[in-house]
Amino acid sequence: MLWNAVIFGPEGTPFEDGTFKLTMEFSEDYPNKPPVVKFASAMFHPNVYADGGICLDILQNRWSPTYDVAAILTSIQSLLDEPNPNSPANATAAQLYSENRREYEKKVKAIVEHSWME
Repeated sequence: MLWNAVIFGPEGTPFEDGTFKLTMEFSEDYPNKPPVVKFASAMFHPNVYADGGICLDILQNRWSPTYDVAAILTSIQSLLDEPNPNSPANATAAQLYSENRREYEKKVKAIVEHSWME
């Protein structure tokens, strides 16, 4: 089963005002196995792969059948504001986040503006 979802960039972050589309693919093993969640919108973030895949512990080794869709989307929204540069899916974003926050935020704001047109 394939669902489409939308999250909004958290207030007070460089992602604020962004509208980001995701896909959520649920296997027959759900809720015993997590859905495959990917950004369909362009994303520049240390924990998001080029194909939109998300490096988030609750979608992998810390999955629990008690997590529902709202918990997943809330966790992804929180990840936007609190990336983990020590476990990068996007090395460039992780490096900029750690070493040049101004340039990182500039690239994020460009992604936010792009999200309005998708």
